[in-house]
Amino acid sequence: MRRLNDKEKRTLKFGVVCALATVAFAFGTKWIGHWKQARGSLAGIRDKLDTINVSDAKRAGLMSIVPVFEMPEKEEIQKFLFRDKFNEQLKKAGIKSEPLQILPAVKSPVAGYKLLRVKCSAKCKFGQALDLLANLKENPYLVGIEEIKIECDQKKRQDVKLDLTVSTFVK
Repeated sequence: MRRLNDKEKRTLKFGVVCALATVAFAFGTKWIGHWKQARGSLAGIRDKLDTINVSDAKRAGLMSIVPVFEMPEKEEIQKFLFRDKFNEQLKKAGIKSEPLQILPAVKSPVAGYKLLRVKCSAKCKFGQALDLLANLKENPYLVGIEEIKIECDQKKRQDVKLDLTVSTFVK
């Protein structure tokens, strides 16, 4: 076999380079297309995660809005817990009440639970009564207002007599 001259060597090198460039272009365009698609789906997933993931400050704000309720306990235990928490809410609103009366539990429409009722009588300002009603949702035991009676004092219009019966579920 004879040796290749310089012109043939250059032609052969040029052919090999062109063949490699053609193969690289064919596979490169497929790979770049796949890479762009993967980057696009990654960006979409990151956008979804950003909408789901909230900052710690925002999470704390949301958690403060969401009420946290305790599961109903046995009547003997929960009547004291509920009474103490309700009494604490009365004090927080600035209402001085007569001693709270725990009424006998009655069957509730919710299967397996009874309705524990607590009766409260107090004299307070109208604004204090409204504060109490607004803050009942902060009670960890699901509170329902069974009966409410507000009588206005004839001499002092802001002073009211509040008769309130609240309830919660017990086992």
